[in-house]
Amino acid sequence: MALTDTAIRKAKPTDKPYKMTDGDGLYLLVSPNGSRWWRFDYRFAGRRKTLSMGTYPDTGLAEAREKRDAARKLVALRTDPGAQRKAEKVAGAERAANSFEVIAREWLEVKQPEWTPGQFDKERLRLENHAFPRIGAAPIAAIGVAEIRPLLAHLVKQGHIEQAHRLRHQLSRVFRFAVATERASRDPAADLRDTLPARNPKNHPTITDPKQVGDLMRAIDGFTGTFPVKCALQLAPLWFCRPGEIRMAEWSHFDLDGEHPTYTVPPANRKLKKAAKESPQTPPHIVPLSKQALDILRELRQLTGHGKYLFPGGRDPRRHMSDGAINAALARIGYKGIITGHGFRHMARTLLGEMGWSAEALERQLSHKEPGVAGVYNKAQHLPERRKIMRAWADYLDGLKLGDEIVLLAGHQGGRAKTSVE
Repeated sequence: MALTDTAIRKAKPTDKPYKMTDGDGLYLLVSPNGSRWWRFDYRFAGRRKTLSMGTYPDTGLAEAREKRDAARKLVALRTDPGAQRKAEKVAGAERAANSFEVIAREWLEVKQPEWTPGQFDKERLRLENHAFPRIGAAPIAAIGVAEIRPLLAHLVKQGHIEQAHRLRHQLSRVFRFAVATERASRDPAADLRDTLPARNPKNHPTITDPKQVGDLMRAIDGFTGTFPVKCALQLAPLWFCRPGEIRMAEWSHFDLDGEHPTYTVPPANRKLKKAAKESPQTPPHIVPLSKQALDILRELRQLTGHGKYLFPGGRDPRRHMSDGAINAALARIGYKGIITGHGFRHMARTLLGEMGWSAEALERQLSHKEPGVAGVYNKAQHLPERRKIMRAWADYLDGLKLGDEIVLLAGHQGGRAKTSVE
């Protein structure tokens, strides 16, 4: 007699397990602890076999019957339902092991030694934020253009065109890794190269008009925040280093009292690939210190010289100040979106170039590598000229700050920028 839901609900456990038969091999096994298991008995290749169909009430009577009927069809087609289930489990495990997220994380682990911690976090977060939620669980071999295009289109629609290009390139690298490890046959992300809008390169906001530079220098002197941040803001235009080379500066990197006072930026703090940062062959970057910079540093040393960093963090003095401190200070004096910490580099390169200083010396002072073969063989540092550049630049900024009319002189002739009061 076929089972009913009412009969199943009223069934009570006994000291021994017992069966409640439904028909065509399906029955409910009631255990002494009250658990109820659906079972299907069938014969295949002359042997009696049993297949689990789930537990009640998670699997109801109607669903159990559907599973039984599907299993009976397989038997009729001379397919063992038990063997079929095992094969599906193996295939599912294989698909899970070869999912996009699993392989992408393998790739991240392989590449991690080549990257700085900051770069690794950028690569990981891009995948976690944009790729894993949509295609992370999918078998990588089953992912094609149709699955990838919406990821990129979403970023483009939000106006994040550069991020879309970076994500597409990153997906390509993951797919190529999968191809190399024999878990995919091709890179579908490569097919989408020409579907993205062209990049819109954005330069860092800067100021190159001398009068406006003078206004900026006066605004910096009027900064009313903490003294270390004010010093960082004053030194940023004088040094025109990368912002990280300023905020990570340590007192041990400075020679304030030698014949040629300098800030020696170690490779670890420079914008380099991880291998170059760690190589003993990589030279430091030298920043000659002008009198104006020395005056600021000597005053700052009285406050923070007992610690490690020139500019300790506001919350934890054992750490350097945050990477957004200089830009936040610029915003505080009214220059948000007008110039950034990096923009001081553009400002100096433009105006010093107009003064006639050697392009090679300026590029060295910016810690830029000369392109092409020359960059491999030309190791000249141009330090004597760079010392002159830094002195002339500091004097030039002082003149602009005073509101003087600036006369640009060719720096390569050994002179410095002069000023004349109106």
